[in-house]
Amino acid sequence: MKRTITHLADGRELFYFDHRDDADRGAVDRRDLPPRPTASELRYDPLTEEWIAVAGHRQGRTFLPPASECPLCPSTSGNLTEIPSAAYDVAVFENRFPSFSTRLGDYQQVGGLSEVRPGIGRCEVVCFTAEHDSSFAMLPPEQVELVMEAWIDRTAELSAMPGVEQVFCFENRGAEIGITLLHPHGQIYAYPYVTPRTRLTLGAAGRHRERTGGNLFADVLAAEREAGTRVVASNEHWTAFVPAAARWPVEVHLYPHRQVPDLVGLEPAERAAFGPLYTDVLRRLDGLFGVPMPYIAAWHQAPVNTGRDLSYAHMELFSIRRAPNKLKYLAGSESAMGAFVNDVLPEEAAHLLRSVVTN
Repeated sequence: MKRTITHLADGRELFYFDHRDDADRGAVDRRDLPPRPTASELRYDPLTEEWIAVAGHRQGRTFLPPASECPLCPSTSGNLTEIPSAAYDVAVFENRFPSFSTRLGDYQQVGGLSEVRPGIGRCEVVCFTAEHDSSFAMLPPEQVELVMEAWIDRTAELSAMPGVEQVFCFENRGAEIGITLLHPHGQIYAYPYVTPRTRLTLGAAGRHRERTGGNLFADVLAAEREAGTRVVASNEHWTAFVPAAARWPVEVHLYPHRQVPDLVGLEPAERAAFGPLYTDVLRRLDGLFGVPMPYIAAWHQAPVNTGRDLSYAHMELFSIRRAPNKLKYLAGSESAMGAFVNDVLPEEAAHLLRSVVTN
């Protein structure tokens, strides 16, 4: 793998990850770009003890442009994009409209028992392929390995940045999810705090260890593998299963068989084994209802400075589609009270996914 670092016209960093060591990525970004925005402000919610990022500059971000104007395709004479090169394998760059940044502005206290502080951190875009009409499910194993290497590289570097407390790699796929760009891509958030979901699960993991002496995530994996009824697919190093208490109509968790705190801890064989299993699961999702499945794919990694011994890196993949022409909306119970109601029996969802014939 070759890793090349360059800069875009406004100073943002761009990283190329290529299969070939002789790949030439020296093209210069010749666009005339406006100044980069300053970091968002974080406002503290005393009722939930959570930080909310307020990033008004994101209102102006690019929204579903035609393929001829896609900002994630390689640059051409008629379309200068975020990727100056005429070709690339995998590209990662700082988001032009970030939720978090190291560029500080002015931050005024607003009262209301809240507190305001700068949204220090970083947001990056990961382009999985130069092919605009492709998808992660269509990537060959060697391309998934390259994406994995990019995730690992960025997790390590972002974790070392001052002020960063957690690194989150994820993909939003499908208009139903709310994507703003159709090109196959994901994102990486480097948060200045430990996210609410991670605080909850680590709290549960700590209490589980006190009661049993075991690791909660490892015990969940072992129990699902033993039960078998919700396992969708597995190989030597990974298991994909529908959790017993799935919140979403279609939800699959992918665990490595060995506990590691983050993607950096995966061994080469584990990295290589992930792609074939993951793309198989994605193809099963697409084949479930005969239409491309909208989904969120979320890597859960240990925070930088706490709970690393309790953590267990894994992916949680879920969709809001509950039938060919029906979506699950987060209405009153879910949105207002955080109390989920799932319309699909997890065991049935796992059975249906196992039944899908993939190529």
